[in-house]
Amino acid sequence: MPVRIPSRLPASEILRSENIFVMSDERAESQDIRPLKLLILNLMPNKIETETQLLRLLGNSPLQVDVELLRIHRKPSKHTSIDHMDDFYRDFDEVRDNNYDGLIITGAPLGNIEFEQVSYWSEICEIIQWSQQRATSVLFLCWAAHAALYHLYGIKRYLRDDKISGVFRHRRVHSHVPLLRGFDDEFWVPHSRYAQVSLDRLKAHERLRVLAESDEAGAYLIVSEDNRNLFVTGHPEYTRTTLQDEYRRDRAGGGTPQVPKNYYPKDDPTQPPHARWHAHGALLISNWLNYCVYQQTPYDLNSLHQKAE
Repeated sequence: MPVRIPSRLPASEILRSENIFVMSDERAESQDIRPLKLLILNLMPNKIETETQLLRLLGNSPLQVDVELLRIHRKPSKHTSIDHMDDFYRDFDEVRDNNYDGLIITGAPLGNIEFEQVSYWSEICEIIQWSQQRATSVLFLCWAAHAALYHLYGIKRYLRDDKISGVFRHRRVHSHVPLLRGFDDEFWVPHSRYAQVSLDRLKAHERLRVLAESDEAGAYLIVSEDNRNLFVTGHPEYTRTTLQDEYRRDRAGGGTPQVPKNYYPKDDPTQPPHARWHAHGALLISNWLNYCVYQQTPYDLNSLHQKAE
């Protein structure tokens, strides 16, 4: 089944060229079905790139998904036009009274800044708190995962001296968990961040469960006891070249970044990079939509907020 997005959204043409089924508003309105309502809070600078990455994974599900895009503020973006933001993104005041089957909050390039120093920290906290009543399940990616663990559970991260950048081997900690259904015992995931959360502290928390971890990258998948919140510290949505683009950008900016680990053949950045996480990324998003959203959400979304009250 398709992802429902505006036909003029740049991701629409890209995904169609990849044979990923997307549906226009006009066609969706002719169908007698209740799609899942999904909200994406996009905090990344290049909005179009991130939209496309996430919609590519959502389009791999058999469920019909109606996607809305949310922005954190109205400040101009360096990498995305004002027209694009005004055409396709909504402000929080426009959605605060709505209920959603699912919410995704993306990462942000704020890894070495203390949370309270982030210019929109109060807005992030407000949306996280709002999501606990207005969304059946919330998927937090990378920076957003650390931010939500801090806001909801008081778990502080620590800043590393070096950046975790590369593709790392992970293992399942639990078996027979719906979110991990179909996962191999070991799998690979891209990471790109400066911060870390203590694995021991996460495992000791009575309201959280670590589902997957890595010797090098630490905790990767953490879920709340009620399955409402899924914290993903890596980037299953990344394309083959995303880490390469970041590496080249940092070098062009005068930095001396380390070559992303386990990414290029023989760690040689002149070679085309390996991509060995796409199957895992698609499966993770499909499982989240199925087990945490579709099978948990009420048919009448209005009852979601009523139950929370």
